Amino acid sequence: MRAALLQLNASDDPAENLVTTRRMVAEAADNGAAFVLTPEVTNCVSQDRRRQQDVLYHEEDDPTLAALREAAAAHGIWLSIGSLALKTDDADGRFANRSFLIDRTGAVAARYDKIHMFDVTVSETETYRESAGYRPGEEAVVAATPFANIGLSICYDLRFAYLYRALAQAGAEILLVPSAFSPVTGAVHWEPLLRARAIETGCFVLAAAQTGTHNAKTGKSRQTYGHSIAISPWGEVLCDMGQQPGVAVVDLNLGEVAKSRKRIAALQHDRAFRGP
Repeated sequence: MRAALLQLNASDDPAENLVTTRRMVAEAADNGAAFVLTPEVTNCVSQDRRRQQDVLYHEEDDPTLAALREAAAAHGIWLSIGSLALKTDDADGRFANRSFLIDRTGAVAARYDKIHMFDVTVSETETYRESAGYRPGEEAVVAATPFANIGLSICYDLRFAYLYRALAQAGAEILLVPSAFSPVTGAVHWEPLLRARAIETGCFVLAAAQTGTHNAKTGKSRQTYGHSIAISPWGEVLCDMGQQPGVAVVDLNLGEVAKSRKRIAALQHDRAFRGP
């Protein structure tokens, strides 16, 4: 099965980003990809809540979702929209960071709202409080497709190994980790954590990422790490896109999942224990 990772340098203008994303989806399909993956916040990279209020939509009205559903149907591909920033009806006005899996007909096959919020102080000058603008999800999701069972996650979820173990034990064979990762943490943690999740679960891990300095019409520009990556169930790096926007195609042999799990059947070896 041929998959394609899209590495984006999205701005805070969803209409502008959609033009680029649709072009890359078409390029991926032209290169034979049957499964195409975009990164976290495909529609809008912004740290300005007022800007987000002005340019974001509810799911049912979102033009990016509608256009990418049409693109999936037009190209006859499965499409992972890593996530979209969307308005909600929550009383506190917080947004949803929501991933979508789209089938070949353009229908939404699965949705997942990011569970773990990126509330961290990376350095004295780099602080994030994702929960101030986004409400956390509460449900883990594994989606069945004709080619594999797919476990959904988003970015900061990566640091919570128990989520991925639960997804794998629920049948996931491919784990998705669409991201907009910090350059500081990415340089040290990105690849080791992704390889660990693959090795622990015997799953393919596919992580499409945002990259570079993101143009902002208002507010502070954000920087992300890039390095969209595909990893085998044995922990081998199949591709690493570096820091340039673009499309990378990778061929996946799903038989490697069963082979890796037969060699090390750790998913079957859980034991209850006391303490600490």
